[in-house]
Amino acid sequence: MRRVYNFSPGPAALPLPVLETIRDELLDYQNTGMSIMEMSHRGKVFEGLLDDINQRLRKLASIPDRFDILYMTGGASAQFAFVPMNLSGKGRKAGYVNTGVWSEKAIEQANLLGIQVFDAGSSKDKNHSYIPEVKTTSGLDYLHVTSNNTIYGTQFQKLPSPGDTKLVIDMSSDFLSRPIDWSNIGMVYAGAQKNAGPSGVTIVVVDREYYGRESAETPTVFRYSTYAKNNSLYNTPPTFQMYVFGLVVSWIEKQGGLEEMHKYNHHKAELIYNVMDEFPKFYTGHAVKNARSLMNITFRLPSEDLEGKFLKAAEERKLMGLKGHRSVGGLRASTYNAVGEEACQVLSVLMREFARSNGG
Repeated sequence: MRRVYNFSPGPAALPLPVLETIRDELLDYQNTGMSIMEMSHRGKVFEGLLDDINQRLRKLASIPDRFDILYMTGGASAQFAFVPMNLSGKGRKAGYVNTGVWSEKAIEQANLLGIQVFDAGSSKDKNHSYIPEVKTTSGLDYLHVTSNNTIYGTQFQKLPSPGDTKLVIDMSSDFLSRPIDWSNIGMVYAGAQKNAGPSGVTIVVVDREYYGRESAETPTVFRYSTYAKNNSLYNTPPTFQMYVFGLVVSWIEKQGGLEEMHKYNHHKAELIYNVMDEFPKFYTGHAVKNARSLMNITFRLPSEDLEGKFLKAAEERKLMGLKGHRSVGGLRASTYNAVGEEACQVLSVLMREFARSNGG
């Protein structure tokens, strides 16, 4: 079996044991004679699976009882509109921190829906290479932040204080990669396709206190309360993706939980950042050091020609998915949960060898 070292930014690597379980259960899930993709979402088997996933996730991420766990579709992009529709309203005020493209898209949807957007901080002046100081003001329905910035390689090392409101966090690219302090959080949402599963399911963890804020005109299917009342089964959910998400949650449990996952992710990222720091004139990181992401490591080489040669050398060693986003250029190593230490070690060895042989 040929498996490459997959540094794709998303959809991203899945744990091999998870893929093997999917393979083994694909035609016959739990002796039902059916694939999980073939059975009713309203049957006892799937409902039992969903209850088990919820219990495991709540325990793994230490989610307090005041939150509901919802499974939705449309990715984080849909949540950019769902959040202001459900948690605020036309003419009301919400804060947004702009740390990149995805923050900007969220702000765009809030403006479209008539929300008074309070500028709580921005790193746009330096192409989102740092985490800005976060400002607050009174009367905000929520303060929205993007905890990790996939494109630029920056990450909040510590969640900001939201003042007299609650945080709403887009955790699409670092959900389940580290422990979460829920004390100042009102809602978390995340597309699963980075650390938590395949593309196609969005996990929403929302405080019940927000239900009822939506306007009377908000369609039923666009209300968080609808999903909560129906255990995410109001309409047919992405059953296969939810099943795989559950397998990933179980896999993280077996790795020792989120504390151990965080330590492991820190170690993996350090293997690569250490080489960048060893050859600072050859590898230029996009993110300032105190904002470096453990999930997405972005860097440039002295020339685009060298970057092309590096990518070719990387492919020869089965290192895939390293081309950077067009907004930043260069290279990007996405070191999500399922990307192993060996992959990061092989990449770091190549980086050292390539720098030394090209004047670094």
